[in-house]
Amino acid sequence: MKRWFPFVLVPIACLVFLRSSGQDSSDIEIYIATYKDLAIAEMQRSGIPSAIILAQGIHETEAGTSELVKKSNNHFGIKCKNSWNGSVVYHDDDERGECFRSYEKPEDSYRDHTDFLKSSPRYAFLFKFDPMDYASWAYGLKKAGYATNVHYPQILIKLIEDYNLQQYTLIAMGKIKYSGEISIEGTQGRDLPHAGTSETVKQRGTASVRMPPPQYPEGEFVINNTKVIYVHSGTSLLAVADQYHIPLSRLTDFNDMKTENVLEIDQLLFLQRKRKLCDHEFHVVQPGESLYQICQKEGIRFDSMLEINKLSPGSQPVPGDKIMLQPD
Repeated sequence: MKRWFPFVLVPIACLVFLRSSGQDSSDIEIYIATYKDLAIAEMQRSGIPSAIILAQGIHETEAGTSELVKKSNNHFGIKCKNSWNGSVVYHDDDERGECFRSYEKPEDSYRDHTDFLKSSPRYAFLFKFDPMDYASWAYGLKKAGYATNVHYPQILIKLIEDYNLQQYTLIAMGKIKYSGEISIEGTQGRDLPHAGTSETVKQRGTASVRMPPPQYPEGEFVINNTKVIYVHSGTSLLAVADQYHIPLSRLTDFNDMKTENVLEIDQLLFLQRKRKLCDHEFHVVQPGESLYQICQKEGIRFDSMLEINKLSPGSQPVPGDKIMLQPD
């Protein structure tokens, strides 16, 4: 399956910016080696993907070399806002002499970044995304107004893929073991390691770091403008149909399922017919994901997703591939 990258279609000026944003490769590798443990710890604490945390830190600090980070330890470009009572520095950004938060040490900046995203209602929808779906997180941050740069999502995605940052998300989730020896090689064109195995991380008996699976809200919520609930294995579909006053045949149709009585796995269950398209362009395939799981996570009809991508129902996507959710 061919991979599709959103940034290949942007203007040449943007491509130049992505390549020449002042971030030297060696500086980026040093930044990753220095702050990867903080990113892993903050994902365990909050659920924000380590890959996203590191990509934001690299970009916002110019890989630790920016004037702002040197004088403030502010790794995420967080401005003062009315709620900030700590130290501040002034720095030219969108306007001259803007007020930025200042921290005693980098750990304080990483923790404040986590708390900033977790406490703000405008970022709440991000935590409904799969933590391994870094593309949705990247586009979601831009949609929520984290950055003014229109190319912010593409910049984060490129950093994640060029420097294999997804492995730190996998480590935080306990899907691969962490010995301290990490590959900085990019992931483009090859699979990410599956749970329990790793070609990029040397295992020396170090215990895995584990965190609970992503939590969906209780009761009804919305994915792709469609009502959905999250149900556990052993749940009777007939009971769900009765509870929500939906004929069983329609409930199974909404979810691209054959008629069955009891669910064998935990899964999302839609209470309305899913949409033919999504409001974002693609989904990055994660290790172990099936096409059916992707259509449920994105709230898109299974047959529509197959048609857009010219796939057969039995196709098995490869981790790192991009499944299109809108036609070209």
